[in-house]
Amino acid sequence: MELKILRLANQNLKRKKFRSLAIILAVLVVAATLFSITTIMDSVEQSLERGTARLGADLMVVPREAETEAKSALLAGKPSTFYMDADLFDKVQAIRGVRAASPQTFLTTSSYSCCDVSGMLLIAFDQKRDFTIKPWLTTTLQRPLKPDEVIMGRALTAYMVGSVLTFYKTPFTVAGMLEETGMDFIDNSVFMTYEGVDRILARAGKGNVAAADLPPDKISTILVQVDPEYAPSRVALFIEAEIDGVKAIVTDRIIASVRKQLFVLLRSILSVSVILWVMALLLIGVVFSMIVNERRREIGIFRAMGARRGHVFRLIILEATVLSFIGGILGVAVGGGVLAMFRDAIYASLDIPHLWPSTGRLALLVGVCLVLSVLTGMIAALLPALRAAFLEPYEAIRGGE
Repeated sequence: MELKILRLANQNLKRKKFRSLAIILAVLVVAATLFSITTIMDSVEQSLERGTARLGADLMVVPREAETEAKSALLAGKPSTFYMDADLFDKVQAIRGVRAASPQTFLTTSSYSCCDVSGMLLIAFDQKRDFTIKPWLTTTLQRPLKPDEVIMGRALTAYMVGSVLTFYKTPFTVAGMLEETGMDFIDNSVFMTYEGVDRILARAGKGNVAAADLPPDKISTILVQVDPEYAPSRVALFIEAEIDGVKAIVTDRIIASVRKQLFVLLRSILSVSVILWVMALLLIGVVFSMIVNERRREIGIFRAMGARRGHVFRLIILEATVLSFIGGILGVAVGGGVLAMFRDAIYASLDIPHLWPSTGRLALLVGVCLVLSVLTGMIAALLPALRAAFLEPYEAIRGGE
């Protein structure tokens, strides 16, 4: 009997090609929209989680006037340089609630021939105090970074380990690559030691190369890890109250603002998706109600030949499941194709960090979309299937004549 149900379902779907196509198209639109939105949201969430883990800081202390610029650099990865006195580091380190602090200095490469690449952000870090790059070095490089070596962000794929780059006529060897985070501030930057910056300044000072625009005894930011007993926002207030001219940015608040921005942008799209889903339910329900009315005589004969109510119910649900599954597969393919083609443009317009989901997470998203697609068809066809199952054979045959 089960094989007969499968055969009947296949015949019915082929016989009403236009209606089958309409149901597939309805599910396709819903699945494509759902897959696109969930993939974008997941990519942003993954980027934020990995990026903040790589940053490893609860606070970023920057010059007060550079607050907006610092946030833009962190989120959008725009190369920015701003400076404050280096002696502020000791003051920050002495603030109540500060467990660890690490200075960083930003320097952009020149457009002249002294640099292999122009407009690239160089980030100098202190190996003794660093907790952003150092953990990666100790587990991957297994040794300190030398003054003539750099670490590349993962997005800078043109330069592999062992490559040599020149910054202000000073050669550096690529010692390693950071794990991709989706945050341009990390993925598109080059990391070097303060000794490496000294090499650049020493060569520039000889007058045979364009001078690096870096004021003496200056740093750009101080990354702070807060003692677990203190809230980061409270320590930020301590820093701003005791040190003039600085702004302590709570990294969690930046991440929360990105999530809020993403929610606002996609809320309208989600609303449209819900409307499309409801319309798909109604369309599939109406189509299967018409199918049941047109096939009353066929259903009656099927019952008269010994089919039970459960067989009729499964027949209708099976047809809806097959069409919804096909629509779901096509929808995921269309949604994934659109994202693949316009991914850079979409994320550029959103101007937020993103990290394309891994194969495992992508498979999970595909699976969720397919399950929801199938459930859409099954829910929409539920009432027509019940109505068909409870038709009396004699009345169904007479009603279908």
